[in-house]
Amino acid sequence: MLTGLFGISGFYRECLVDHFRSLIESHRRFILTTHVNPDGDGLGSQIALAALLRTHNKDVRIINYDTTPPNFLFLDPHGFIELYDALRHRPLILNAEVIFLVDTNAPNRLRSMGQAVFESPALKIIIDHHPEPVNVGPFSIVDFEATATGEIIYRLIQQIDPNVLTAEVSTALYTAIMTDTGSFRFPKTDPEIHRITADLIQHGADPTEIYSHVYECGPINRMHLLGQMLSGLATTPDGAVSYGVITQKMFKETQTSEVDTDGFTNYILGIGGIRVGLLFVEQLDEVKISFRSKGDIPINKLAQEFGGNGHINAAGARIHGIPLNVVIQQVLARVSSFIH
Repeated sequence: MLTGLFGISGFYRECLVDHFRSLIESHRRFILTTHVNPDGDGLGSQIALAALLRTHNKDVRIINYDTTPPNFLFLDPHGFIELYDALRHRPLILNAEVIFLVDTNAPNRLRSMGQAVFESPALKIIIDHHPEPVNVGPFSIVDFEATATGEIIYRLIQQIDPNVLTAEVSTALYTAIMTDTGSFRFPKTDPEIHRITADLIQHGADPTEIYSHVYECGPINRMHLLGQMLSGLATTPDGAVSYGVITQKMFKETQTSEVDTDGFTNYILGIGGIRVGLLFVEQLDEVKISFRSKGDIPINKLAQEFGGNGHINAAGARIHGIPLNVVIQQVLARVSSFIH
């Protein structure tokens, strides 16, 4: 797997960019997809990458397994993002020449769509910043040091065709970076990423408007759900771990769903002295766990023990076939060994 790391200099190796440019020039039919429950980074990166490909007169389809959350619909004013339907989209996927897996390195995060993707003879290319990528093809662009996949897409656009940075594309990339840096407060936030976002602002991204769309336009039901979660917030006896729980009963009472839990981990980790925050979300057929940590606690290693992955301070996992209370007990039994 050819992997690009732009490192301190801020530039990808010339051979990597040349390879990517050649890939675009030599193919016509492209499909872009991202992980289940798409977030700001996955969606913003898709929109920007699709714009780059369309500038080169390519046939581009963005197809995702899950619907776009309401707070990110502003990124797709033209309705380019399609919800996966096997009957309609499987033939397109099988006929594609290149499939980009954006902001994901795990095939199982495509759910049933993954079967069509990996049966397709198309080139499969990961563009991602998460550690331990799966090797799905001969060429991928993976940068573990990037704050977001949107940062990687920005650098590719800058080196291939900077004119792609319209206000719409800049908005998509700013959203990708803002959401994956926790509004620029996570450890990887550095002067370089602020220079990048400054350039995006100069090209039309509006920080106030973007933040409002993402974080200030939720329904009141979401606040009711948050209130229920916070009322049951608990900590471990040593005061180092806090955890919240959201049950199916809470979803029904507040008429909400998983998408409304976005950002709840910020509240869990926002308690003095807490070093690890956990959010357990009960679904009909699984339990979703969000892992967060402070400092050098490798919370992604804990997530890996439960079949998940992520970054050192932010990770996730989904567990099937085990009751919520048992999952909570199992995770809490292991978390203390990661705190030092």
